[in-house]
Formats: sequence, structure tokens, C-alpha cells
Amino acid sequence: MIDFLLYALLAGLGVAVVAGPLGCFVVWRRMAYFGDTLAHSALLGVALGVLLNIDLGIAVTAVCLLMALGLVALEQQGALALDTLLGILSHSALAAGLVVISLLSNVRVDLMSLLFGDLLSVTAADLWVIYAGASVAIVLLATLWKSLISITVEPELAAVEGINVARVRTALMLITALVIAIAMKIVGVLLITALLIIPAATARRISATPEAMAVIASLVAMVSVVSGLAASWYIDTPAGPSIVISATLLFCLSLSFKQKG
Repeated sequence: MIDFLLYALLAGLGVAVVAGPLGCFVVWRRMAYFGDTLAHSALLGVALGVLLNIDLGIAVTAVCLLMALGLVALEQQGALALDTLLGILSHSALAAGLVVISLLSNVRVDLMSLLFGDLLSVTAADLWVIYAGASVAIVLLATLWKSLISITVEPELAAVEGINVARVRTALMLITALVIAIAMKIVGVLLITALLIIPAATARRISATPEAMAVIASLVAMVSVVSGLAASWYIDTPAGPSIVISATLLFCLSLSFKQKG
């Protein structure tokens, strides 16, 4: 009993730490729909992993990364607006995932777990994957932090200063894809974007600098994980949705503060 609660807590905190700073860029760059698109593609990754009999973590990560690269390629062509491309890819990936799952007649797939997360089933092996992926994402964000801030505030000026805007933007999309892939087990396909957006939106109201917002967003996400797990334990509610509700309550509380910046 103690082990699986500890694993759930450690897994949630591992995702929360990286969801904070990454979520800031999702909010700043208005990438919420992009997060939804990748979350839906994660379900397709699970379906293909089961169909091809390969590790689900590898399958989900690969599909999310390929989806991000495909979106970058389509966006550069300029044939359609970004929101239109996201809408097409998001619903197509979700539909394809559900169709593939329906074809797996001899395999039982827990759709509720995939859609809403199954944090309490995290194993020690899952922890290694989560923390390895989160560590890579944090290192990349720290390395690209100044460039990411520059292309977010003023992309034209960033290009003049010698920053490869397209490459940095692509890197951000790939980091987002990686985090969504490792977070799916925590909160599920339908709630991943909420874990990215809500803590960052909360932190935005009480932060004076981008760095402060990133730190506070991580702290808010971590508090959401702890309080969500506690609620799940004491009132027997699903862990993933409980975490998101906790984050939402913290956001509502932040509305009483005067927004800074």
C-alpha cells in the first residue's frame, strides 16, 4: 500500500516539475490546442504499440514526436492556418487511435485509464522513464531558455540577433511532445493539457518575471499533485481528474490576486 502511494506521488511530482516551465511557454505562445493535438496522438501511439507488440512508452513517444515534426513541416508549407492544421491532426489522430483499438479483438485495452490516467498503477520502472524524460526536457528548456523567451516576445528581433527561430520553435514542440508522452500515465490523454495550462495560468497572475512564473507554476503543479492524490485517497475519486480539479481550485484562488506584469 505504501509503495504504490509513494510511486504515485513521485511520478506526479516528476511530471509537475517539468510541466511548470513548459506550461509557461504553452500559455505565452497560445499553444493549448497544440497540446491537445499531441495528447490525442498519444492514444494512437498506445493503439499502435499494442497492435505491433512494442513497448507502449516507446510507441507513444515516437508517435508524439512524429506528430510534432509533421505539424512543423505542414506549418512551414503555409497552405493552411495553424489552428486548422491542429484541428485536422487532433481529430484524425484520436479517431485513428480509437479505430485501431476497436480492431484489437483479442486484447483488452482500458480506455478509461488511457483517457483519464491511472497514476496509482505506476511502477518503479515507470518512475525511471518519467524521471529520465523529465530530466531531458528540463535540461533542454534550461539550455534554450533565453532563445525561447526571445522568439516568444519578439520573433523578428530574435531572428535579427541570429537565433534560428524555426529550429527553436521545433525544439519546443518536440519537448512538449516528450512531456505529454511521459505524462499520459499520470493524468490521461484528455487531461494532459490541463496539467500544462492551469498551473502556468495560475502562476502568471502572481509572477513578475518569466523565471518566477516558471518556478511558481512548478510549485502549483506539485501542490496540485499532492492535494489531488490526497483527495483521491480519502474520498475515493480518480487520481488524474482529482489533480486537475485541485489545480483548478488553486487557479480560482489566484483570481483574488491582482495580476502582475
